[in-house]
Amino acid sequence: MKTLPPLSLIARGLDPHGADIFIGGTAAARDAGLLRRHGITTVVNTAVNVDVNYVAGPDDGDGEPDALCRSGFAPFRVYKLGLVDGENPRGMMLGGYCILHGALHQTLPEKESYPRQEQGNVLVHCREGRSRSVALAALYLHLQDPVRFPKLEDAIALVREKRGLPPEEWFETPRPEIINAAAEAARGIRLLREMGIL
Repeated sequence: MKTLPPLSLIARGLDPHGADIFIGGTAAARDAGLLRRHGITTVVNTAVNVDVNYVAGPDDGDGEPDALCRSGFAPFRVYKLGLVDGENPRGMMLGGYCILHGALHQTLPEKESYPRQEQGNVLVHCREGRSRSVALAALYLHLQDPVRFPKLEDAIALVREKRGLPPEEWFETPRPEIINAAAEAARGIRLLREMGIL
């Protein structure tokens, strides 16, 4: 498989705050300096098998069963979906759309307990930035800009190109199960919109 850059710019100027959306893998998600240089203030982790601890604080106990884990404010707002790169329970990708939409539209209250007020760019990541994050970003673009992306496949093609995924990998980037989940989510979201729920 081709080595991909740590992160790739996918789309610019998303509503409502003009955010840019990036896709990356674990290497990008772990590099706070890289995220800051790209104006990323929000991270959406699509993967169940990748956890990044952004919280600096007391020792996490090195796996001791009774140790307290770190908690507190991270330098980024972090949302986690938890997809596997294969079959997932129905509705999880729909939930991912709602998480990403919420992350882009959320305004936090002016309170001391919400220190990360700034609106900035968004990183959507999974382990390598080839499948789960590609499908979620494509789903979002397809539903937010149906004139430019009338079919989900149109958005997937753009995201593959922007991410630099070589055509010989497209049979598995994103994996067919993940594409099917995104297509099902798109149908569900359209129905929910017609009902006035989303």
